[in-house]
Amino acid sequence: MEKIRLGTIGSGKIVHSILNGVMETDGISLEAVYSRTNAKAEELAAKYGCSKAYTDMDMFLEDKDINTIYIASPNSLHYYQAKKALLAGKNVICEKPFVPRAKEALDLYKISNEKKLYLIEAVPTPYLPNYMVLKRELHKIGKIKLVMSNYSQYSSRYDQVLSGEKPNIFNPEYAGGCLMDINFYNIYLNIALFGMPERAEYYPNIYPGLSDTSGIMVMDYGDFLSQNAGAKDTWGINFFQIEGENGYIYVENGSNTLSSVKVVTKNSSEIFNEQPESDRWKYEIRKLTEIILGNNRAEIDKNAEITIKTVETMENARKKAGIVFPGDI
Repeated sequence: MEKIRLGTIGSGKIVHSILNGVMETDGISLEAVYSRTNAKAEELAAKYGCSKAYTDMDMFLEDKDINTIYIASPNSLHYYQAKKALLAGKNVICEKPFVPRAKEALDLYKISNEKKLYLIEAVPTPYLPNYMVLKRELHKIGKIKLVMSNYSQYSSRYDQVLSGEKPNIFNPEYAGGCLMDINFYNIYLNIALFGMPERAEYYPNIYPGLSDTSGIMVMDYGDFLSQNAGAKDTWGINFFQIEGENGYIYVENGSNTLSSVKVVTKNSSEIFNEQPESDRWKYEIRKLTEIILGNNRAEIDKNAEITIKTVETMENARKKAGIVFPGDI
């Protein structure tokens, strides 16, 4: 593939963040947009200088000028839309959280492998320079004993909840909830660094008639514990901290930003920051473009393994916590 020719599904805030990165990255361009309403499709296309705006999914996927689909629809639609795109012969970049169920993730990767297509979860974490710093410096703190993280960001849609509405982000019919949105980053980073836990328990705050608006995930790794808080109904200080027998690592602004990495041991204290730009999506788009155009299957497979383990961990924990989505067995 000489160039990624992108078609987008969705028109929310995250799509704009991604497309801002696309506009500044060589090797990738926006060819078409899809939205359920013509007004939203045309507005998005006009903003980013794109001439094609679709409201018909089949026509959109039949467009031969598109070779890659970026999906940023409600969580419950990811599996269906990704599968439809893969079967149409398109590569897929699917926004986090990938899909609600592990069986769906495995099915999608099976199809992509059979068709020799790229299938990638759109999560900035593994593509941030400070993620590599974190992995590089981890050994300095010795045997890990505790991990603690928090990602709290009050959502305007929680105000809608308090007004009696049911926004998609908190609606179980759309696979919504805090775990599937904001706490995802904490769970993903744990699995990227340490692998799949032996056991995971989720303790949610569930709003009546909706899904979780905040909660804490405890991940048991056998010889250490990881406690991860996420909230869309509070404010807080966002961080990711790893404590070992020889010191600790403190990640400023938490698991989805990794603004800096502070490493403190018995003999030293250092702060690392290899991300001069604050826009994490630009790093993501640049790296994804490099990986796809370079046909770096090893990197794609490595991150696919993290995705599958994250989906499975979150699915099992939310079901045990009583959070059930339509389609769950």
